[in-house]
Order: sequence, then structure tokens, then C-alpha cells
Amino acid sequence: MFTGIVTDIGRVAEIIPGGDTDYIIQTAYDPASVALGASIACSGACLTVTEKGAGEQGNWFRVSVSAETLAKTTIGAWRVGTRVNLERSLKLGDELGGHLVLGHVDGIARLVSVEPEGDSHRLVLEAPFELAGFVAPKGSVCLDGVSLTVNAVEDRANGAAQFGINIVPHTWRNTTLADRAPGDGINMEIDVLARYVARLQARK
Repeated sequence: MFTGIVTDIGRVAEIIPGGDTDYIIQTAYDPASVALGASIACSGACLTVTEKGAGEQGNWFRVSVSAETLAKTTIGAWRVGTRVNLERSLKLGDELGGHLVLGHVDGIARLVSVEPEGDSHRLVLEAPFELAGFVAPKGSVCLDGVSLTVNAVEDRANGAAQFGINIVPHTWRNTTLADRAPGDGINMEIDVLARYVARLQARK
């Protein structure tokens, strides 16, 4: 479990094709503090550390990504050099600075526009039809592993929904959201509370 507060920006150092696709990710995390089998949220997707180490290129860890995860996230578009938002899993007693995040990407939102707004940036995204009902004004959403508050929602004729968020300067500087351009896909995880409310309503 995570909180959507990015603690490092990693970089894809190597991609190793196989039955699953393995990624070597460079990081500022001390490998001695990362256990094999640990979960790290990589741009919002919870992945398991299978190897770790340090060398001339710095600290790194290795993760395996299944075909299912590649199909449901933006990881398949990663290339060597791609920057990746990283967050280590929560420990009991850690501060919940964002909101509870599972690291289970529900779908891919599309970035519609990016505009400066004061010192911040306003992003408008389109949630796919199957996730549109889970996005609410003042609710929480996790985008590429970043916990964010939804400012406004507009339903579209195609059943999708466009929603706006504001990115404050600190988040703009310390995550990969500044790397994104209109048309890009962004990993999206809906609020876990919205997920269970919808499930309960469906059973009435």
C-alpha cells in the first residue's frame, strides 16, 4: 500500500525482453534498505523487486512486468532513459500525506491539455468510460503514482469524463508530470473508497 507521495524519480537503465519483460531502474534509494521481494510503486504500478545493486551507474533495482500489466498500463511505452515516479510501500506509523493507494492501475487517462495557472499548472485529462463514474470533484485520484485532488469534472457525450487538476510548483518539479504532453497516456488509479461504494451500490 502507498500514499501517492513520490519520494524519488528513477530512470529506466535497461529493458530485458523475455516471458515477462524485466526493467532495470536506477534510483537514489540505498539498495541496502530495499529488501528483495519488496513492493515499489513505479509510476503508479506496484512492482516487485527481484534484484538490486550498485555500480558505476549508481543504485538500481530490477522488476519483472507481466503481459497483463504491460497491456493495462503505460509501462510498455517506457524506453531507456524514461523517468519514473517511485514510492516505497508504507510502514505502520508512516504519515499519510496523500491518500491510500494500492498500486493497482485501473486504466489509462489521456492528457488533453496543460496550461500555466499562476505559479501552478492546470492539467485536463480524459478518463475512459469505465472509470468516468469514479471521478468526483474534490475527490482523490492517483496519476502516474501521484496523489491528486480533482477540481472539476465534465461528462462527455461518449460516456468518458474530462477532469481538471492543479499541479503546485513542488509537485511539478519533483515528479514526472512535467514530462507529459497532450495526447500522452497516464496511469490512473481511482480512489479505493469510490471502488467499494460503487460495488455496494451495484449489489442493491
